[in-house]
Amino acid sequence: MDQANQSKEMAKIAYHALSDKKGEDIKIIDITGISVLADYFIIANGSSDSQVNALVDNVEEELHKAGFGLKQREGQASASWVLLDFGDIIVHVFDKENRLFYDLERIWKDGRDIRIEDL
Repeated sequence: MDQANQSKEMAKIAYHALSDKKGEDIKIIDITGISVLADYFIIANGSSDSQVNALVDNVEEELHKAGFGLKQREGQASASWVLLDFGDIIVHVFDKENRLFYDLERIWKDGRDIRIEDL
């Protein structure tokens, strides 16, 4: 699988893992043209600390099952914001308050919003 298809596959898996656990307002942002950090940011929020943890756990588990290893995890058990770095994709899971506060969609507005159907 080439790099572009691998990134798309990882983004799809992460999106569905978030969706399966009722992640809210899931966004996929293509940052390939504007950053060397990753190809895609996937951003979602949960309605409680326990839901944020469930979202994070499911993303890790589903990508691991597909053979993609977690490179780095930032964030703490308080679950206000957890970042999962899988190399080609970076998944941000917030609680509602911190998602509004950090507003990553605004910061990365030069990226392209992608619909799951387009991956």
